Amino acid sequence: MLNTVYRLTQPRKFEIAFDDIDIFSGDIIVKPTHLSICNADQRYFQGTRDPKVLAQKLPMALIHEAVGKVIYSPDPEFKPGDMVVMIPNTPTEEDEIIAENYLRSSKFRASGFDGFMQEYVSIRADRLVKLPDGINPEVAAFTEIVSVSVHAISRFNRIAHSRRDVIGVWGDGNLSYMTCIFLKKFFPDSKIYVFGVIPKKLSDFTFVDETFLTNDIPEGMKIDHAFECVGGNGCQPAISQIIDYINPEGTISILGVSEYPVPINTRMMLEKGLRMFGSSRSGREDFVKTVDMYKEYPDIVEYLSHMVSVVKPVRNIKDMIEAFDLDTKKAFGKTIMKWEK
Repeated sequence: MLNTVYRLTQPRKFEIAFDDIDIFSGDIIVKPTHLSICNADQRYFQGTRDPKVLAQKLPMALIHEAVGKVIYSPDPEFKPGDMVVMIPNTPTEEDEIIAENYLRSSKFRASGFDGFMQEYVSIRADRLVKLPDGINPEVAAFTEIVSVSVHAISRFNRIAHSRRDVIGVWGDGNLSYMTCIFLKKFFPDSKIYVFGVIPKKLSDFTFVDETFLTNDIPEGMKIDHAFECVGGNGCQPAISQIIDYINPEGTISILGVSEYPVPINTRMMLEKGLRMFGSSRSGREDFVKTVDMYKEYPDIVEYLSHMVSVVKPVRNIKDMIEAFDLDTKKAFGKTIMKWEK
């Protein structure tokens, strides 16, 4: 079966390539319908990654957040017409200790091999999760990044001590917004405080208990645990504040990605006996949990729908470039490509 793949060959340049899908391989064939642009995709598209990394990775089809419709399935669990979310992490082995998303042998779509910017995707059955009927596909499209929050919260639940009266979340962007939605569901008896720098963004966090500007935190503020969702150059001041305001033996979950090493006040970490752990990507278990929560709590999907900033119909390479350009202009939320290929 002939397939059309849209690969980034150099920054800001997509080219069409053709490959052959073996329908007897045992894989399921999915036609992507809605694709979500991630910051990682933008770094490739804009050419802001290290030139050595670009030379290694390109040409490559971008996008690791996507949903689609099954068009062929040898697996009885899926049938043609089913809407599914596709899991970009692709493990090649199992480990009884290390999760699939941390195995160094795992492959990840749009980071080393082709992502979902294809007319059809050939994918293993265990890399698909069926979506509930009637779900908003524009929201479902960015389930991957939502599942990263769910993954981090699930790990936090195993690691952190049981006093969870107040959980602080640093950051006022997409990752913080998603994480707070799920923290409220996982820990309904906890107070969720958000700490950010932009008042307008903080005003969107209508479902949390309190929001604070990081330059105007009340005297005497104390939190039991914290999630850092800032990333970039904001990592260091965010982590410093967390260490200042967290109670002894609290747990700090690091989610923000920084391109550079971040200095940490180890003296106070030691004095307070703090735990700090990082989380990245997610696995099948996290996707299943996320979709189950979509079903159990329909208001989650409603809150997440406010993150849909741009929906761009895409029929050709010109449309693809326009979608990526529109994504750079948004202040908040996600850009969704409605894939009309």
